[in-house]
Amino acid sequence: MKKYKIGFVGAGAVTRLHLRGYANHQDRVEVVAICDPSEAAAQERANEFGIAGRYTDLAEMLAHSGLDAAVVCTPSTIRGSIMRPLLEAGIPVFLEKPFADTFAEAQQIAELAQQLNVPVCINQNFRKHHQFDFIRDLVKSGAIGKLESIQFDSLFYRQDAGWRVHTERHALSVMAIHWFDGMRRIAGAKAASIYCSAYSSEAVDCLGETDATVLMTFENGVRAHFTQSFSSPFHKNDLVVLGSEGVLSTTSNTIGLYRREPSGEPNWNPQPVQTWEHALPIEEAIFDGLNQLLVWLETGVEAENSAFDNLHTVSLLDGAYESAKNNQVVAFQEGLLG
Repeated sequence: MKKYKIGFVGAGAVTRLHLRGYANHQDRVEVVAICDPSEAAAQERANEFGIAGRYTDLAEMLAHSGLDAAVVCTPSTIRGSIMRPLLEAGIPVFLEKPFADTFAEAQQIAELAQQLNVPVCINQNFRKHHQFDFIRDLVKSGAIGKLESIQFDSLFYRQDAGWRVHTERHALSVMAIHWFDGMRRIAGAKAASIYCSAYSSEAVDCLGETDATVLMTFENGVRAHFTQSFSSPFHKNDLVVLGSEGVLSTTSNTIGLYRREPSGEPNWNPQPVQTWEHALPIEEAIFDGLNQLLVWLETGVEAENSAFDNLHTVSLLDGAYESAKNNQVVAFQEGLLG
C-alpha cells in the first residue's frame, strides 16, 4: 500500500479532526506540511501534531514540500484563489465542505480540475458518520419497499465565531450541506425542485441565516423535507425514511426498521423489527473521504465524493438560497441549477 505525503492549506479548528483521523493511518498518509497566512496558527497546529513543514505562503509550500496531495481547510469564501494554484501545480485535493460558496464557483473549480486532469474530492464525511450511505444501501436492498419520502429535523444551539459569523450564508452552508448531500443520495435520483424558507434568529450573533425549512422533490418522485435550527435550546436529531412497506428511523447511532401491523390497526408504541449500529467516528469518516481520493489516484476510477458528484449537492444548496431570497420554488435541469 502506497504512503502519500500530505500538505494542509489552512490551520483552523477543523484541521484537528482531519489530523486526528489521519494519525490512525500513518501507514497510508504522512502529513509533511501545513500552510496558513497566520504564522501563529500554522505553528500552533504543526507543534500540536508534529508537522515539520510550516509555511505562510502557498507557493513556498508547493515549491519545497514534495506533496502527493493537499487537504484544503480554508474558509469557503477564498476557495477559488486557493484551488487554482494547487490544480495548476498538478496537486490532487481533498477539499472541506461546502465545495464553494456558490454553484458557479464550484462548477468553475470542477471544470478546471477536469481540464488539468487533477482529481478533487469533497469531505462529505456525514455520508459515513451520519449513516446516510448505510441507510441508502438499506433502501436499495428493498428494506422498506418503494422509497417515498425522507424527513429530518436538526435542532440545536450553535454560536460560531470568526469568519463564519460575518458571511451571508450560514446554517445551510455550515450544516445543512450534509443534509442536502445525504438526502439526494438516499433518494437515488437527481433533484427536480426545491423550496426554502429561512431567517436569522436574534438568539445567534451572525450575519446569515440560523434557521431554515427545506422541501425538495426528486425526479423519481421522492420528497425530502428537513428543518435546520442553530437557535434552538431544545436538541433534536431525527431522521425518518418512509417507504411503501416500512420505515427507517434513527435518532442516534441506532437505525431501526419499523413495519405496519398486519391487522392494519394503529400501533402507538411500535418496536423495531430490526436494528443496526453503524456510525463511523467523524475522524475515521474524514480519513475515509481522503482515502477515496488516494484510491482514485491508484485506480483511475473516479471517487464517489468527486468534485463533479458534489456539484449536485452544491446545486441544492445554491437553489435553497435562491428560493429563500425570492420566496419561490426553484426548478433544476438534470439535477443542477439551470
